[in-house]
Amino acid sequence: MTMSKIAQCRNSLGCGKSMSMKVLVSGGAGFIGSQLALQLEKNGDEVTIVDDFFSAHPENLIGFRGQVLKQDISASFQSSDLYDAIFHQAAITDPRHPSDNEVLEKNINGFQNILNLAGRNQAKVVYASTAGLYGNGPVPMREDQLKDCSTAYARSKLEMEKMAEEHKTKLHLVGLRYFNVFGPNEAHKGRPASMMYHLWRQMRQGNRPRLFKWGEQIRDFIYVKDVVAANLCALTAVPGVYNVGTGVGTSFNELVTCLNKAMGTQLEPEYFDMPFDEGTYQHHTLADVEKAKKGLKFQAKWKLAHAVKDYIDFLDANVLIP
Repeated sequence: MTMSKIAQCRNSLGCGKSMSMKVLVSGGAGFIGSQLALQLEKNGDEVTIVDDFFSAHPENLIGFRGQVLKQDISASFQSSDLYDAIFHQAAITDPRHPSDNEVLEKNINGFQNILNLAGRNQAKVVYASTAGLYGNGPVPMREDQLKDCSTAYARSKLEMEKMAEEHKTKLHLVGLRYFNVFGPNEAHKGRPASMMYHLWRQMRQGNRPRLFKWGEQIRDFIYVKDVVAANLCALTAVPGVYNVGTGVGTSFNELVTCLNKAMGTQLEPEYFDMPFDEGTYQHHTLADVEKAKKGLKFQAKWKLAHAVKDYIDFLDANVLIP
């Protein structure tokens, strides 16, 4: 294929792409990282994964043909390879992780090593941030509003964004604040997996779905396939930080209705008291998506009902219920 024809190609997720790339995906055996690595490879890119498998699983990489480096990116990670782009997904993502210091140290050190690596060969960097840093701030949540970081995980991501800001004149850096992501390849996460996954397990066992009283909490649920698309769009985006959500809020009660329809069940919720400190729990997340539309050229395509049905079909076919 000639260069002119390559320049005209567009990948299957809708963002422009000029040519094949040499890419590093940190955390590439995890939930979002594995989906991203597989899509990049499908698009014709040469992909290397680095993952310490602390919160990942080899089964997520079935079909992956590239190199897998079993290393901790937060340690003294070194690579002699030159990359066109680095997608940084590696992190301790559990907001209830027992050690705040470990979350801060690993997540911040890991990003510093990524910045060092990118600086040596001027690679573009797309890194995962979180809507968790908005806390219980006003909705819809805008990128420039005051932050309310109630967990070490959120604080680590905010610090990463500050580090990126300090390097913005040297590198192409795009941060993506993920809202409530769900989809295939998250089962290995256990407790930190999405509520979508946990509700499916409960309901497939014939149990009533358990919700915090009274199921009126609201989330901006976004399918992992849309999150992968946002990462690819980030390669040609205006550098900065963007929300990656749908701009649509769904209550927990509405989610159960959606799951019942997709699963062919009629299970009523069972409500229980909130087990967490009210100050550290987000009651309402909703992304303002205007900046992402303009600077990232991204808009979620998967409607919740279609995404839930697609995910349920995957879970029923691939995940065993004990």
